[in-house]
Amino acid sequence: MNRIFNVFLSLLIVLFFSSVTLASVADTSEHAAIAAGHDTEGTHKEDFNAGEMIIEHIIDAHEWHILTIGHTHVSVPLPVILLDNGKIVAFMSSKFHHGTASYKGYKLETEGARKGKIVKVKEDGSVDETAKIPLDFSITKLVAQLFISLILLMTIFISIGNKYKKNPNRAPSGLQSLLEPLVLFISDDLALPAIGKKHYRKYLPYLLTIFFFIFFSNLLGLVPFFPGGANLTGNLGVTMVLALFTFAITTFSGNKSYWVHIVNTPGVPWWLKIPLPLMPIVEFVGVLTKPFVLMVRLFANITAGHIIALGFMSLIFIFGAMKSWLGIVVSPVSVGFGIFMTLLELLVAFIQAYVFTLLSAIYFGMAIEEHHHEIEGETAHKAAH
Repeated sequence: MNRIFNVFLSLLIVLFFSSVTLASVADTSEHAAIAAGHDTEGTHKEDFNAGEMIIEHIIDAHEWHILTIGHTHVSVPLPVILLDNGKIVAFMSSKFHHGTASYKGYKLETEGARKGKIVKVKEDGSVDETAKIPLDFSITKLVAQLFISLILLMTIFISIGNKYKKNPNRAPSGLQSLLEPLVLFISDDLALPAIGKKHYRKYLPYLLTIFFFIFFSNLLGLVPFFPGGANLTGNLGVTMVLALFTFAITTFSGNKSYWVHIVNTPGVPWWLKIPLPLMPIVEFVGVLTKPFVLMVRLFANITAGHIIALGFMSLIFIFGAMKSWLGIVVSPVSVGFGIFMTLLELLVAFIQAYVFTLLSAIYFGMAIEEHHHEIEGETAHKAAH
């Protein structure tokens, strides 16, 4: 009975998340229409654009939109910080009134090639096409989600670390018992086999940090209400920085053997090295493609999950625009697939964090690998002395 109750409770929670997501979809589509200057009361049903709605959900924004009640938008304004001709300009994004007003000679573009960017305007309110776009250092939705993830990560693990210091011999409880198996899994089943017993502890802090950061960010991205819902790990800028960290650590950790195998790969015929250094070129390309693969893999998998789930929800509005009864008929199917995608994304949230951490550990292990002939030579040299 307990198992049946737990399954039923889990389905209710997922159904609640899906229904809130559905409401959020409607709110965002109306919000986008009003921001673009359209009246939603007189708008025809066929005006619903699924593509625009999905993009509004997965891209960054200068405010954290929560819901719309009638023509009232409930959102969290975020700081706008601009650097324009050496001058710092700062104010809250609420001054833009969802992109319908300008402030201090700046405006948030809601359409066109500069959509989402802050541009300069003339005294009459028109966009100054000749002016250079100011450098934008604003705290956007994704930046705010990044801070939330970091604060959550530090709060949880600092408190757990303090518990271990105070009671080192006591059995774990609460969050300790929940997260300790994951920590041991990353340490003993991932880092140790990939890097080796001699060096794996040196890289463990980084591997644990990126695993839990990606995992927590993925989970927060599935929560359809504030302070979740931002597509943090589905942003190329975020995944690029994570991949560059792994690339930098791999590059600076590389030993002599690692670089010799790249520049002069042993066991390869000489005619693949001279006169055209074909194999070294291939090896260098491989070094550069590794972080690129890390970046794109995480970005594509997380973004694709959000797009598919939102696509299923959009079917309700698309069919409802044709006939009202079609929207009602399609609703259970769309919500059912939405529940399935939510459950699947919970699994993907863990898998993508695991894969990114695993590949990083493998790259570190390749960079510091000690080959057998070198080890045997060093042992013989020591024995001779």
